Amino acid sequence: MLDVCLLGTGGMMPLPNRWLTALLIRYNGRKLLIDCGEGTQITLKMLGWGFKTIDTICFTHYHGDHVTGLAGLLLTIGNSGRTEPITLIGPAGLEKVVQGLTIIAPELPFELKFIELSEETSIPSGDLLIKAVPVEHTISCFAYVIELQRRPKFKPDQAKALNIPTRFWKELQRGETVEWNGSIYTPDMVSGDKRKGIKVAYCTDSRPTLGLMDAIYKADLFVCEGMYGDDEDKPQAQKNKHMTFSEAAYLAKEGEVEELWLTHFSPALSEPEAYLSVATDIFPNTKLGEERMIKNLSFIQEKNA
Repeated sequence: MLDVCLLGTGGMMPLPNRWLTALLIRYNGRKLLIDCGEGTQITLKMLGWGFKTIDTICFTHYHGDHVTGLAGLLLTIGNSGRTEPITLIGPAGLEKVVQGLTIIAPELPFELKFIELSEETSIPSGDLLIKAVPVEHTISCFAYVIELQRRPKFKPDQAKALNIPTRFWKELQRGETVEWNGSIYTPDMVSGDKRKGIKVAYCTDSRPTLGLMDAIYKADLFVCEGMYGDDEDKPQAQKNKHMTFSEAAYLAKEGEVEELWLTHFSPALSEPEAYLSVATDIFPNTKLGEERMIKNLSFIQEKNA
């Protein structure tokens, strides 16, 4: 139902076998991209999901390894035939950054819409809800939580008890309010309890924070930076406002997430697999990110009442 692809796993610079960290989410044929460093469109091309239906691009922050691929990507999307607007989301200064990057792409065939962030914010994007959460880096930086919310289960017996004609049931199921015979009927009048949706959290370039721990709570998938594998590098992580494998794993454990993917490896971390046990000892369901690693997420199947 919701497809998630980790396009790359690198931090700071692309390497021959390691693209820069970025995440692509696909739902109902539409796509959302988080971060766009140098070469992101190449790994996107290798993935084969297409460019034309990328509707939203979110930026965690404006260090080069997260933004310098934007101009080329926008030109490629333009060449794909897209004319609909694209929404760009990021910390304050977004429009100025994009204007600088796209000076070589002055005639895009679509409008760019800007949403600049200064605090925790929720932004509807089609069927998805984007939550931007401030985190702790050397410059303004945000983590993102992407949620596909699930409507409560429709209760036909309640609709019958209220004498609502069946021709209005679909509207109520879609979350719409119905007026009929002088009365107003709202979806909550014929709905059951709230149901768990799908939740994906993404964080790079940050220290662990309580706000981040709260934001990722009960996520189905947490994609988190692990710049350093060895705990001996924690002083360096603290200085540069990054995380070690163990710190990311501790966040996942305390946030009670379902699964953790580690990414954004330092170029000096040539064999991240050598440190995987550092994370799995804390949070067993930890996986090392790989280029174009994919997970398909669906709503939990419910037993019939």
